[in-house]
Amino acid sequence: MNKSSRQKKIRELIENHEVSGQQELLGMLEKEGIVAAQATLSRDFAEMGVVRHRAADGGYRLAVPEEPQVDIIKGLVGMEVLSVASNETSIIIRTLPGRAHGVGSFLDRLTNDDILGTIAGDDTVLVIPATIKKISSVKSYIQKILSQP
Repeated sequence: MNKSSRQKKIRELIENHEVSGQQELLGMLEKEGIVAAQATLSRDFAEMGVVRHRAADGGYRLAVPEEPQVDIIKGLVGMEVLSVASNETSIIIRTLPGRAHGVGSFLDRLTNDDILGTIAGDDTVLVIPATIKKISSVKSYIQKILSQP
């Protein structure tokens, strides 16, 4: 199953059931014939803006905002970033293991004209600036957008 279909099913399950956490959702996905690793689910959550909030009964529930809430996602992604460094041609973001894809995807969705795109590995994101003249300003932008409020 591709990522888009998996994320559609995740959204459907969260919206139609009271899901308390990732483990419960992984079980529900398996019943639907979808096998996903916990790290994959975490990346999906970051991309989709899935949040865990306290319900009226005191328990926790997962929720998918209608429109991704940049501030919530920014806070989650910001916690996954360990460092931002640059040289004369590129910017490298070091993340927690397995978190680079979500960070790269978040940056891609910001549609900043000074960022051509990102390439993500397991724990490293390569940010490609529109021009090397923008390295310093793009690095500062990334550090600012990912800093905690």
